[in-house]
Amino acid sequence: MNEQKLPHGARILVVRLSAIGDVLHSTAVVHNLKRLVPDCHVTWLVSPPASILLENNPDIDRLLVWDRRTFDKAAAHLDLCTIRQTLREAKALLHQYEFDIALDIQGLFLSGILARMSRAPRRIGIHERHEGNFLFMTEMAPDISDCHKIRRYMTALAPLGIGPEDFMPGLVLKLPDTYEGFAERFFADKDVTLHDPQQPLLLVNTRTTWPDKNWPPEFFGRALTNLPENIQIVFTGAPSDQVYIERAQQEMEGRASLSIAGQTSLLELAAIFRESDLLLTGDTGPLYIAEAVGLPTLSLWGPTHPGIYGPLTKGHHFILSPHECTACCKTKCRHKSNACMNAIKPGTVTKALLELLYH
Repeated sequence: MNEQKLPHGARILVVRLSAIGDVLHSTAVVHNLKRLVPDCHVTWLVSPPASILLENNPDIDRLLVWDRRTFDKAAAHLDLCTIRQTLREAKALLHQYEFDIALDIQGLFLSGILARMSRAPRRIGIHERHEGNFLFMTEMAPDISDCHKIRRYMTALAPLGIGPEDFMPGLVLKLPDTYEGFAERFFADKDVTLHDPQQPLLLVNTRTTWPDKNWPPEFFGRALTNLPENIQIVFTGAPSDQVYIERAQQEMEGRASLSIAGQTSLLELAAIFRESDLLLTGDTGPLYIAEAVGLPTLSLWGPTHPGIYGPLTKGHHFILSPHECTACCKTKCRHKSNACMNAIKPGTVTKALLELLYH
């Protein structure tokens, strides 16, 4: 750690509103800050639904929740009246407190406005590809060649004397004590056994927030159908994922499986993750929930790359598409074909699952 550039008991505002994976990535920044400067006071401004993942975080002294979804909807429809109203609400929320430093680790025009509203005399931004954020900052963190998002978020601490040599990887998601035993209670009447080496529990998440990051549900079915019967397969997801899960199950030709899509909250899902053996997923929020609670994962990558977004801790394995245009980082495939995800073969995934479940 370089010479500390923080006043005693510094009041620090962290602005990272969304999304689930990015918010969890940002917990690594706050954890390292608190680990190295334990007397600082951290306030985090966040939006639902990601806010629930921070409610019990021991590194956060105060959690401020502002729902950006209303703002985003108004902006999409050029509803200036609602835009002004939501920003006034954010301003009123922030003006209840005083801050010495604001760390904007989202890098948006919107997050820049919110950081400026905080009235913090020091406002530190990071080098991201979004335009206009720097207009609201008093200083910018140093740019780095490393492309991984967490390490880039960590640069926000460099002006405070915390450098890359101080970084310890790991995400933070602490569940309330009331979730102890939840998984056992949840599966009690579902014929699912926990913690049995002879019957490993494989969780499967079939969908992501980007359509082009999705592996075809039929491919999931083909990859799973040849697994030994003693492997318990449980599909997770939102209620809207059920139609894709059913398509995967149809491809499994009667091979036993269970869907719990839509039956759990995010924290309940995290509690189930904590008691399971492996998660198969794409690049999406549940991957990072799994990392935060210690569940090993096998993740599938096409338009994004694990070197940019993937878990940095041990126990996580990646299958990267062999397609030539992999890692374009585009939300929509310019070829309209999802060729990169389609290039991942079900047999490759089956082989990797067997190696991880029987290592």
